[in-house]
Amino acid sequence: MEAVKTQDVGVNDLPWIIEYHPDRCTMCGSCVASCSFKSIKVAVRGQSLTVSEKPVPEPKKIHRVRPVIKQVASLTDFCRGCGICEKVCPNDAIHPVRNPDTRKTLLSKDHGPIKRGGRTNLNAQRTLDSIVVGRISQMTDPSLDAARHTFDIRSPFGRVLSAKELPFAIKDGKLVETKHTPPVHWIYPLIFSDMSIGALSTRAWEAVALAVGYLNEKCGLPVRMSSGEGGMPVKLLESDYLKYFIIQIASGHFGWNRIIKAMPHMKTDPAGILIKIGQGAKPGDGGLLPEAKVAEHVQAIRGVPKATLASPPNHQGLYSIEESVQKMHLSMNAAFGFRVPVAIKCAASATSVSVYNNLLRDPYKICGGFFIDGIQGGTGAANEVSLDHTGHPVVSKIRDCYLAAVKQGLQGQIPLYGGGGIGMTGNAAADAFKIMCLGANGVFVGKILIQLLGCIGNEQGRCNSCNTGKCPMGICSQDPRLVKRLDIDRGAQKIVDYVLAFDAELKKLMAPIGNSSLPIGRSDALVSTDKAVADKLGIQYVC
Repeated sequence: MEAVKTQDVGVNDLPWIIEYHPDRCTMCGSCVASCSFKSIKVAVRGQSLTVSEKPVPEPKKIHRVRPVIKQVASLTDFCRGCGICEKVCPNDAIHPVRNPDTRKTLLSKDHGPIKRGGRTNLNAQRTLDSIVVGRISQMTDPSLDAARHTFDIRSPFGRVLSAKELPFAIKDGKLVETKHTPPVHWIYPLIFSDMSIGALSTRAWEAVALAVGYLNEKCGLPVRMSSGEGGMPVKLLESDYLKYFIIQIASGHFGWNRIIKAMPHMKTDPAGILIKIGQGAKPGDGGLLPEAKVAEHVQAIRGVPKATLASPPNHQGLYSIEESVQKMHLSMNAAFGFRVPVAIKCAASATSVSVYNNLLRDPYKICGGFFIDGIQGGTGAANEVSLDHTGHPVVSKIRDCYLAAVKQGLQGQIPLYGGGGIGMTGNAAADAFKIMCLGANGVFVGKILIQLLGCIGNEQGRCNSCNTGKCPMGICSQDPRLVKRLDIDRGAQKIVDYVLAFDAELKKLMAPIGNSSLPIGRSDALVSTDKAVADKLGIQYVC
């Protein structure tokens, strides 16, 4: 008998254990074929039985071998608990069970940084959860009827000039424009955040884009979607639907060669340009698309070979806020003839207010928005140490930036958008309302979208394999066999339904405080049950 090696990994060291009932199994092979992680396999099991086959008892021992389903004990091909095997099994013979004795996380540190696709665990306690709407208009000011009143739910995207700066003059009794004004688009205060073709499968990205088109064309909600780093399909760049998309440029500049070549053929301008400096889940860490997800169409769109694509942690050649304003903002504005607003996206940090102050003082008046991404955002390409230990919650940074602008009398001139954990506890409309009351003009969401498409990852370690390219739902994979599992139309319909519910719930919150337009800066409508939160945000404390 071979000696036992105590360092070997056993099934009980893994985060999930496959519970298998061989008496129910018909060996159809569906579970093994559908497992994208190859964490189960067909094996054989020997059995010694005592049987009697004659009319009178005549026991005898027999030995037989039968096929069974066996779990693979491996730190690379381990079960993620996605439950696909359970879904396809016709006899309920197999399902994953969470293992409380797992050592997988500890053991994995020997094999490099841990990757995961869920949100942070250490920062799950959100500031927003201790804030409630406390000012209800009843006898002082009449509240509105959420079902019948007309609401103006629109946010600016673009540089808003003060009344004194507007370049208008009266000539021959008429009001004429003396020089060009910065472009301002009025959009819905919910933006679909940047998730690239590559990070998402083509079908997942198409489902989100289809939902955006439907919401604009059929529902009258001007929702905008950020393309993410990595370019866009040429057919979309040359279509009328480009007006619903914010094109992102990040430090890797992936996909921009195609975008530049498509400019002469664009039928319409994009909704805007978003220059991504950093994101909340891994600020200062750059972007990452693993080689496993760089499929042929990704290579074509980005103009790269099949290799792991790492974006630098910062834009090369930009060493200060002033340089970024002069170089990137000016060049991107000029590229589209100063017709398209250009915004900047940064991770929430201690320097957020400094960045915002510099943008407010921009002499060119060309910054069209400031996007702040908090630590509670989710990304499939973040190391766990970055996900848990780097960044800021978005709420306090939005508030600090807004109050800094108020002190200078410049509030509202550069729209603020916040993201990172919006809707994390199930209600994005309530989170958006609170953040807008604290000074934001709108919010952007990403994790919610892939959850609506069918993502089963969670903060307790289920699946969270976005970075592996083996997503069992076909959302974050480029494997054609897995991508086919995603129903585009059904996914788009779920996103549309969610946004319509978001719109109805936002009105339900605006009506009691007596607002028919967005409550930007209405911090008097909020109260907090946490004294420290109330003092920090400057809102009323209640107990």
